[in-house]
Amino acid sequence: MSDGLEGVVAAETVLSEVDGQAGRLIIRGRSLDEIAGRLRYEDLLALLWDGFFDALPADLQPALGAARAEVFGEVAALDTGLLDRTPIEAMRALTARLSDGDDLATALRLTAAPAVFTAAVIRTQAGEAPVRPDPRLTHAADILRMTRGAPGGLAEVTGLDTYLVTVSDHGLNASTFAARVVASTRAGLTSAVLGGISALKGPLHGGAPGPIIDMLDEIGRPENARAWIEQALDRGDRLMGFGHRVYRVRDPRADALKAAVRRLMDASNLAPGRLEFAEAVEASVLAILKARKPDRSLDTNVEFYTALLLEALGLPPSAFTCVFAMGRVGGWIAHAREQLAGGRLIRPASRYVGPMPLQAA
Repeated sequence: MSDGLEGVVAAETVLSEVDGQAGRLIIRGRSLDEIAGRLRYEDLLALLWDGFFDALPADLQPALGAARAEVFGEVAALDTGLLDRTPIEAMRALTARLSDGDDLATALRLTAAPAVFTAAVIRTQAGEAPVRPDPRLTHAADILRMTRGAPGGLAEVTGLDTYLVTVSDHGLNASTFAARVVASTRAGLTSAVLGGISALKGPLHGGAPGPIIDMLDEIGRPENARAWIEQALDRGDRLMGFGHRVYRVRDPRADALKAAVRRLMDASNLAPGRLEFAEAVEASVLAILKARKPDRSLDTNVEFYTALLLEALGLPPSAFTCVFAMGRVGGWIAHAREQLAGGRLIRPASRYVGPMPLQAA
């Protein structure tokens, strides 16, 4: 038996390959270096969904824009009860209002949902009115506009596109596996996406980037890093943003997002010195982890520079997991369709280790 299904092959996929030894991510035959910072999210969806839907348009931007406008109608259900919830819980509840189905129209609505609903939740919780989507914009551009109430600059839109593409798919991670399990029951794409959102919500999966901002803010200055990190490790705290279940070297997504942060900082001069400070903290963490745990591979993962990038885009840490869902939803849908195309009902076995009934004398 493998604890946590470590090393168990549960599906064959054409969607992505995570090479943990080489630190390489391949999505539909293209390395992350080829697509991050080069493709819009709409282009990435076309790449992921190719062959899984009939009559897939070459350019998904108009259809995805129309889907954002359509799902905005559900924002009216954002009542006081939902506004008392965390953004991920409120977004999940609104997504659950969408009808189940397996067609392209359902897929587009589900891709639009995290963007539209998260923006509405963020603004309403801040006492501001939700912003209606603009179907003419790209997905990343409209996300920034709906969230902040004003258009983003080219560097900001490119930065968000880079993030959405980078996190769109990543092998059989927990949320993708959850989505495939639900899809295997023929429950529908909405049910599969809700399974993915629920798994992503956990702090060991998509709920990790937010605390990284807290860590950086508490450290405050580069010279405070070593003492803060040592004390955190002495308490047994886990340092978010370091170590990965699969990668034995540096997470390639961390470098893609770090480059996006640098481009954004250079273009806007936003938060001068923030990236250099984060790099100093990163160097301190890696040096201390190497000294304390030389037998373990604990390198920088995607969460560390995710936090820096989303902070630079003006997105609140409370909604970072929602933004993760905005990118990963395209992968969940692709995996659900792949599972429907050829997979059986996912039903692994378990080994009973509990007590046995007493035998009659």
